[in-house]
Amino acid sequence: MLGVLRHRVYAHLFSAQVLALIGTGLLTVALGLLAYDIAGADASMVLGISLSIKMLAYVFLSPVLTTLARSLPPRAIMVGSDVVRALVAACLPWVDQTWQIYILIFLLQASSATFTPTFQAIIPEVLTDEEDYTNAISLSRLAYDLEAVFSPMLAAALLTVVNYHVLFVGTLAGFVASAGLVLSTHLPQLPPVDSMQSFLGRLTQGVRVFWGQRPLRALMGLNLTVAASTALVMVNTVIIVRSDLERGQSDVAFLLGCYGAGSMIIALTSPRILRRVSDTRFMTAGSIFTPILLAIIGIAVLSQSGTSNWLVICALWCAMGAANATTLVTSSRLLRRHSTPANRPAVYAAQFSLSHACFLITYPLAGITTATIGLGTIALILAVIALAGLTWAIITHLTTPMHVLAASLR
Repeated sequence: MLGVLRHRVYAHLFSAQVLALIGTGLLTVALGLLAYDIAGADASMVLGISLSIKMLAYVFLSPVLTTLARSLPPRAIMVGSDVVRALVAACLPWVDQTWQIYILIFLLQASSATFTPTFQAIIPEVLTDEEDYTNAISLSRLAYDLEAVFSPMLAAALLTVVNYHVLFVGTLAGFVASAGLVLSTHLPQLPPVDSMQSFLGRLTQGVRVFWGQRPLRALMGLNLTVAASTALVMVNTVIIVRSDLERGQSDVAFLLGCYGAGSMIIALTSPRILRRVSDTRFMTAGSIFTPILLAIIGIAVLSQSGTSNWLVICALWCAMGAANATTLVTSSRLLRRHSTPANRPAVYAAQFSLSHACFLITYPLAGITTATIGLGTIALILAVIALAGLTWAIITHLTTPMHVLAASLR
């Protein structure tokens, strides 16, 4: 897997991705603590709205901005996005009102919604060998998982000696370094778009392919299952640690790190497992545990037992990270197998938008309504949503594929 880093251009791009991920990881911890300082017990509502703004940018702005920017050099798009993200990070330490958080988060995520699809689309042009490309995808997924562990741990270490505002400086440094690496690299142009296809046709091509392919329709359900548990973790971890458990700032980072550790375990072991088990079975089997874990958390909170045990909470977060990773690690393999070179960029972009669309349901639910109906009830509702996504995936996978429709959409 690491052999692909011998390719100089990809090594620069991968390093830029890692630095940006570290910056984003520090931002995740710092933003939760900033929201708690400003809103107190209503921090989950602030985070829920902020993350909903992020999902709106990912779902609606990403395909539009990516399509509009296709005529620009990829390097200019990626560097410009990093510069905007760095400027936003520089402004966050001065925030003292919730509306300011919302505006800056919108600008930050609009930039990320442009950077990420461009980064994903340029990799196949840089790595033309199929095996190298597969290794690059696996390495990229592992980078996400390692970041989920490393960034919270780094934040936890820093928070023992400095205030959380310093984490915004680390975020700024990560984006600036990412922009510098991309700027120093010569990138190829992306393949030209089909001039005969309308703008609306290019926007909807990936979604139409998704609906025509049975395994990809099943993936849509698993995306919803992932979104249910991720929303609980990202929105309510700070409330559980700071309010329910009355623990320190560094424990917020540690608990997020437990979630990332579970994901990393799956990332490291999945290649061996997938030699014996199909992608869809692996993803579905792992997702079965998600509604169960959410139900356990909901029952424990409502009964006021279990949430006081720090080790139990850490184990549950680790298990949820592992369950989600079965889908997150394997989905790229599924997308590649059920797409063609001509429609692959559209299919990957569709997965980016459709998967984040699920968070438009779960993030507001986990954030805005927690303050009114309670964390335990929200966890049970999210368990039902996760079960619905899992059921859709299982039923879709068992139904007869629509060959005629799939052929007409390719």
